[in-house]
Amino acid sequence: MSVPVSCEFFPPKTPEGVGKLRAVRQQLYALRPQFCSVTYGAGGSTQAGTFTTVQEILSEGVPAASHFSCVGATRETVRAQLAELQAMGVKRLVALRGDLPSGYGLGGSFQYASDLVAFIRAETGRHFHIEVAAYPEMHPQARSPEADLKAFAAKVHAGADSAITQYFFNADAYFRFVDEVRRAGLDVPVVPGIMPILGATQLLRFSDACGAEVPRWLRLRLQGLGDDAAGIRAFGLDVVARLCERLVAGGAPGLHFYTLNQGAATVELCRRLGLA
Repeated sequence: MSVPVSCEFFPPKTPEGVGKLRAVRQQLYALRPQFCSVTYGAGGSTQAGTFTTVQEILSEGVPAASHFSCVGATRETVRAQLAELQAMGVKRLVALRGDLPSGYGLGGSFQYASDLVAFIRAETGRHFHIEVAAYPEMHPQARSPEADLKAFAAKVHAGADSAITQYFFNADAYFRFVDEVRRAGLDVPVVPGIMPILGATQLLRFSDACGAEVPRWLRLRLQGLGDDAAGIRAFGLDVVARLCERLVAGGAPGLHFYTLNQGAATVELCRRLGLA
């Protein structure tokens, strides 16, 4: 069993967090990730930290992908940021509409992620490999599965090279989504996003906020483990390892790990999968 892996980080907010993430990255580099991506806060609120972290990863000899959101952005600001990333040596972007900071109206030059993808291609040609988001369980703001697939197709037609999914725990949802993508005539790789289960409260809060479904059996088992942190971690590793095995066996073109700036669970999952 051998598929490419990639890892996602968020930009640390404290000097202690910066030091911790450096150590975590070294731990994860043993997996030989295809690339490491760095997230971008609502309205680009962590842009400086994102770009700094991306630059550090590049300096460590690993390909880095910057998240790049467009909500509230103008063509001029995006053009300047693209030039900055090109000068840094970044070759990969994760292009997203992004979340609005609270209290902001939509504004800006871009309404959808597909608008951003088209602009990046117009400005920079084929310089960047462009990843976009995919939602096997439907984007929480989509009107219908059909509308969601149409929005995904628009991003591909605008020039996206590949997609990374929101995390999920139901492999059937992923396979169904990929089948629909193929039936729509779209041949881009769709890489499943994998969320290691590090704690019940955090996972359930994240999932409720972003629309990722936690199946009832999984939610009840996690709640039944209460404050048993070691039990939750052990159970979570079993659940997510089985999910990854099924995805890889079914032809997933890679695995993208949402690390939450921690290394142990991702390393152990890859060890169980024979990827470490």
